[in-house]
Amino acid sequence: MDTPPHARITADIKQRVADGRLRPGERVPSTRQLARDWNVALATAAKALTLLAREGVVVAEPRVGTVVAERPGTPARPRAGTTAEHELTRRRIVGAAIEIADAEGLSELTMRAVAGRLGAATMSLYRHVGGKDDLVMLMVDAAFAEFPLPVERPQGWRERLETSARVQWAAYRAHPWMAGATPLTRPVPSVALLQHSEFVLEVLQETGLDAATRMYVVILIYSFVQGIAAHIELEQQARAATGVTDEEWMTGQEEFLRGITATSPAFAGLLDELGEFDLDLDRLFAFGLQSLLDGLTKLIEPR
Repeated sequence: MDTPPHARITADIKQRVADGRLRPGERVPSTRQLARDWNVALATAAKALTLLAREGVVVAEPRVGTVVAERPGTPARPRAGTTAEHELTRRRIVGAAIEIADAEGLSELTMRAVAGRLGAATMSLYRHVGGKDDLVMLMVDAAFAEFPLPVERPQGWRERLETSARVQWAAYRAHPWMAGATPLTRPVPSVALLQHSEFVLEVLQETGLDAATRMYVVILIYSFVQGIAAHIELEQQARAATGVTDEEWMTGQEEFLRGITATSPAFAGLLDELGEFDLDLDRLFAFGLQSLLDGLTKLIEPR
């Protein structure tokens, strides 16, 4: 019987450690590198590294990667503050991932970062989640589930759409990274998000709108909330990159704004009339939502 690919990879790494090509403390090839080198799936490469870690040949070092153990072949005892294998659960992994994304943004989320936060081996995470894409899907579902829809459902279509939009807005407010993780054209298979669709479609069935229009109404509400919420994440990213707040940035544009009088008199006049203007995203959301619902009223309840 042919040796399984993951076993061949494991044997090769062991041999390289035994003959000194890989020394204690040195990084071993990553999952992606092994997958390329051996022309196997990422899951197969991950399985090989998991087996090596279980046998004590390699260990995962937070912010470093997987390295050869100091005493290859002797399984390491868990360090203080680490998560033992039997304590690792999907729920804990998702919770740690959400903490990272909330604090640093989705761009900083990696399986290694999650493992580092939990004090676990990176490869051990793959026993519970299929990879980063799978993890993000679980994160979205968990984050939206923190903001459940009311048990007592409003009867009117307008009240139902407004309730769904406000609950979604609260979720995005708490977890801004979700706006970049839930693309409109590639919807995340989230049970929590599907509940919003059901919540709205249930009442839209009574309006007489055709199926395509009902679907567009659902998508319109969702994309409106997501579109406003995306700016929360963008502002956080800009502040992290520059150290400048949005108020400070606007102050730096005063010279430009003073120079627009000749080219944009209408806009200049608006600025004079506004005086001190603070762009409040919560207020913008509320204004936009009511305007959107007013427009849908003309469609659903024509006179």
